[in-house]
Amino acid sequence: MLSNNSKKAKGQDGRPDIPQPLSTATSVAIGVVVIVVVALAALVVLGPSNPSNASEIAAGQTSQQPQASSQASTGEVTRVTVTVEGMSFVPSTIEVPVGNELVITFENTGDQRHDLVFPNGVGTGPLAPGESAEIDYGIVAQSAEGWCTIAGHRQMGMVLNLVASGNQASSDTNAPTNTHADHVARTENRLGLTSAALTDAAGAQEPYPAELPPLPAADGPVTHQYTFVVTEDEEALTEGVVRPLWTYNGTSPGPTLHGRVGDEFVITLENQGTMGHSIDFHAGETPPNELMVSIEPGESLEYRFTAGRSGIWMYHCSTMPMSLHIANGMFGAVIIEPDNLEPVDKQFVLIQSELYLDDPGADSLTADPAGRAALDKISAFDPDVVMFNGRAYQYQAHPLSVRTGERVRFWVLDVGPNEPWAFHIVGTQFDTVWSEGSYSIHHGQSANRLTEGTTGAQVLPLLAAQGGFVELVVNQPGTYPIVNHVMALAEKGAYGLLEVE
Repeated sequence: MLSNNSKKAKGQDGRPDIPQPLSTATSVAIGVVVIVVVALAALVVLGPSNPSNASEIAAGQTSQQPQASSQASTGEVTRVTVTVEGMSFVPSTIEVPVGNELVITFENTGDQRHDLVFPNGVGTGPLAPGESAEIDYGIVAQSAEGWCTIAGHRQMGMVLNLVASGNQASSDTNAPTNTHADHVARTENRLGLTSAALTDAAGAQEPYPAELPPLPAADGPVTHQYTFVVTEDEEALTEGVVRPLWTYNGTSPGPTLHGRVGDEFVITLENQGTMGHSIDFHAGETPPNELMVSIEPGESLEYRFTAGRSGIWMYHCSTMPMSLHIANGMFGAVIIEPDNLEPVDKQFVLIQSELYLDDPGADSLTADPAGRAALDKISAFDPDVVMFNGRAYQYQAHPLSVRTGERVRFWVLDVGPNEPWAFHIVGTQFDTVWSEGSYSIHHGQSANRLTEGTTGAQVLPLLAAQGGFVELVVNQPGTYPIVNHVMALAEKGAYGLLEVE
């Protein structure tokens, strides 16, 4: 083991610092001279009667003065108000005619500090919630990006796109380049995948039905017959962003199958796509080489199995690359109820999955179906979006609803293909937890009877392909977030709301 004095000093970039030839005293002296010179220069430029713009910005009062522009002025002023929703600017894009002066009123309507700066140097200082500031951008000559400089906010989507309409629309050449932070920000936001944009898109569509009806009574085993038609399509993820959507029966997830131990399931798989596809039911025990085989376009296959064990089981396309077929939407759940499962007032099914997107403009239906970029992201465990029931934030736009005092069961399944799920409902506790075939807590009592008194759980932890259910009773009305408590994944879309009346 190296001693402390044998370790090399490292700078912020992780590389060893280069020793400086100057002595400490010399360095300090030079630093003082430089500071004095800079300060004098600033006084000459600003004049003694002008307040320091830097101090004004730090106080959140006004912007920096606009930099001079060679663009001829139209004499017109475009005024825009920009607010905050979540981790997004609203609007996220503003269009201004070339030659107009741009004045932005930035109102921090969020719940934490934000700012807004542009590569030409103008901007606000950090603004507390409820504060506002005016930015005089100057004459608009070309398109540019503004962003929030608070740590991590740009990467999470706080980018304001200034589009110069007219004869110039290239990115501002003063924008910083060749930095890791800039690369990450542009990678995260090049598709416009902000939480606000994803929530708006989800709100414009009907949500995937999450509520699970109770099973009808039956005197014995039941045979369930389905036809699953495979299609390859695309859908708008947000305005201007298209995702590949490969499905069973036109939805992702595919149909939720529901039955009891001993029930038989007969599924006819029809491939109406352009490539080979297959299906693998974890709820059955069958030789993979007989039924889990790819069928060509126009072909069909009958998949038959008997449910021998209870659980919430994944089904998915097993055609290689399997991860890509799952990520593009080919998955669903089979719920086989345990014997003597008590009735509840309401139950829901939530399935978490990840989406990996190709570069803008790529054709998802070419010979390279999802493109190399998406496959590279899958290999790197770098999802663009994380979803409940096939769409990010859809249960924020369309909250799930229950009443106070109702016993509610959530069946949850992580289909991956990669990421874990720490299933949590903020402000609640689970009094029943059943995971991968076994109770750990049942109605507040430890299943192993080693814990005395009432107990509970805060999360149901799941790896890819794992599932289970939790139960809870909420006694106070309110709005309770449903999240993946792996927070980086929640911030990519694994987020919903439970409304309790």
